[in-house]
Amino acid sequence: MSGIQGKVVAITGAGSGIGEATAVHLAERGARLVLGGRGADRLSAVVDAITAKGGTATGVIVDVTRREDLRRLTDTAVDRFGRLDVLVSNAGTMAVSPFDELRQDDWDAMVATHITGLLNGIGAALPVFRRQRSGQFVNVGSTAAYVVKPPQGVYAATKTAVKVLTEGLRQESGPDLRVTLVSPGFTHTGGVGKGASPEVAAAMIRQRDEIAMPPSAVASAIAYAIEQPAGVDVSEIVVRPTAQA
Repeated sequence: MSGIQGKVVAITGAGSGIGEATAVHLAERGARLVLGGRGADRLSAVVDAITAKGGTATGVIVDVTRREDLRRLTDTAVDRFGRLDVLVSNAGTMAVSPFDELRQDDWDAMVATHITGLLNGIGAALPVFRRQRSGQFVNVGSTAAYVVKPPQGVYAATKTAVKVLTEGLRQESGPDLRVTLVSPGFTHTGGVGKGASPEVAAAMIRQRDEIAMPPSAVASAIAYAIEQPAGVDVSEIVVRPTAQA
């Protein structure tokens, strides 16, 4: 199956930011969506907005750190639509801070979300894709995996792991599956600075408002990878605002 029309796409972190923009963008192009997120109200609002415009979407409460939640997401796709064509692993947290602050709970949250969460998605979707002999993983990374800047050391490390895991999965995927890494630069989302110290958060929000690109730019990149013909794998996309060095 080529293009986007009719494809069944599951998205984690779909209640806001890049996930929400991707859901809206793909729905407008005829995808059938299974949207995962932790906030029931926000997730319902996204689903309602899509269905009000004639799109097809259903929401599933998902905490990506829990294996059973990812299995429920993929099971919902198969039960409702008979298949799963794409898993977009987008859930993330950006509670960055200097190492000296020793915010180890935040470190743990980034490891659990970006690394364990990604692996849980692979564990849930890979058996489905193997049975179908088709499927695509789209993993959302970050330009922080290419250029490390303080105080983003732990965040950058987890996003580097996303990059490495994606490439390893691509090499093992064989001719039937597609694996794509989309690495956004500074993006205008509500998650920027969330959980950081007041000083770090204020600096990040100020920079976001000055140079960040809209989440729709990342959504377009994800759609580009999905819409390619079967057998064509867009392995890696880096998309950043032109103002970002």
